[in-house]
Amino acid sequence: MTGARRPADAEPTNSVNSLWGGRFTGGPAEIMRRINASIDFDKRLYAEDIAGSKAHCAMLVAQDILSPQDGAAIAAGLDQIKSEIESGDFVFSAEREDIHLNIEARLAELIGPAAGRLHTARSRNDQVATDLRLWLRSAIDRLDVAMLDLQRALIDRAEAEAATVMPSYTHLQIAQPVTLGHHLMAYVEMIGRDRLRLADCRRRLNESPLGAAALAGTSFPIDRDTTAAALGFDRPAPNSLDAVSDRDFALEFLAAAAIAGMHLSRFAEEIVIWCSDCFGFIALSDAFSTGSSIMPQKRNPDAAELVRAKTGRLNGALIALLTAMKALPLAYAKDMQEDKIPVFEAADTLELCLAATTGMVRDLRPDRERLRAVAERGFSTATDLADWLVRVAGLPFRRAHRATGAIVKRAEARGCTLAELPLAEMQAVEPAITAAVYDVLDADRSVASRTSFGGTAPQRVRAAIAEARKRFLG
Repeated sequence: MTGARRPADAEPTNSVNSLWGGRFTGGPAEIMRRINASIDFDKRLYAEDIAGSKAHCAMLVAQDILSPQDGAAIAAGLDQIKSEIESGDFVFSAEREDIHLNIEARLAELIGPAAGRLHTARSRNDQVATDLRLWLRSAIDRLDVAMLDLQRALIDRAEAEAATVMPSYTHLQIAQPVTLGHHLMAYVEMIGRDRLRLADCRRRLNESPLGAAALAGTSFPIDRDTTAAALGFDRPAPNSLDAVSDRDFALEFLAAAAIAGMHLSRFAEEIVIWCSDCFGFIALSDAFSTGSSIMPQKRNPDAAELVRAKTGRLNGALIALLTAMKALPLAYAKDMQEDKIPVFEAADTLELCLAATTGMVRDLRPDRERLRAVAERGFSTATDLADWLVRVAGLPFRRAHRATGAIVKRAEARGCTLAELPLAEMQAVEPAITAAVYDVLDADRSVASRTSFGGTAPQRVRAAIAEARKRFLG
């Protein structure tokens, strides 16, 4: 296969685009060229565009719409173009607008007029819809691997910290003692739901638009089942209008990515808080920290802060495409060219954030003594006291709740913990209390007592870890 590559600037800047030159006698304004061109971002679709073209070409030959000779020349030319792009030898031209026309023009240079037969029975409308679905399908597969890696890191860390007592919070106020392993396993569940959402999105997007043509199908005797199967789709999209104008799959992906980013941001926020001097729960190594240009003592959790910030990009990508699509009548409109940037950016951003978060999980080192000490603060075993009054003393829970609140107030006034409050002080509030109550006022015993399914007792955490390894890691 030979053919000289014409320089990108060989066409006059005022030339009429050969794609619609029969209808137009004048060329577009320069600003029109700039706003219309998408090659700067849609060149990422080259592999998918070539795969779709090869499947379409093979189907045309099988259906006797294209000669075997032309089909062979087209397939060989497309293979050469892919090789040129991957080696960096391909010259992308803004004059040719997008990845489809860049490849088509180069194909014409390589094999001549036969290149023009490739576009029989298809449109750029079904072509780009097919390309984006193929690209997104692969992106989802990559993200699932990254999410699996994060789950594995969280599960491994949780197993090491299954009995590490720490405070839990509501309203960022100390609530009850839990274990660090239990806390980390909560994020395993979140990422598990993120994976399910992406899997659902992948399943729904896996229909082939190819063959829908511009919007009405085609009069050529094409075989859409064959091209769908060749490209790994489950089936052809059943309605040609919907096939070319549907971007639900992209919106669904962006929504799933935004939710996943929110989960990562919540964890990132906890890392930032936990690394602060006020908390001192964990430390990150130099690998995931930065310093200050003026304050030599600083160690900043910048990786976590950036994961937290990049959630804005994911949210913005979803809103951008929702806004672009919200008022579009059927079928295709050029507005849909704006679907690719948010999809590409969201996929790239989420993949980076997942990798950074996985790295931080593996890197973080908890201060177990500090976690244990803080878990004793804030009267964190008050609920255990109320439960004891119900379970042992037989009080109704509301009465037990009021009594516990009064006891907490006495401990607060004395500046001591519940475990340090004299028995007489408790009995002054509720005479039914006995010395046995001290058995539940220790943070370790509080944690160990939470044996209900999904609870924080170390034995439950270890059981949850074993089940999660089977459910998520296989």
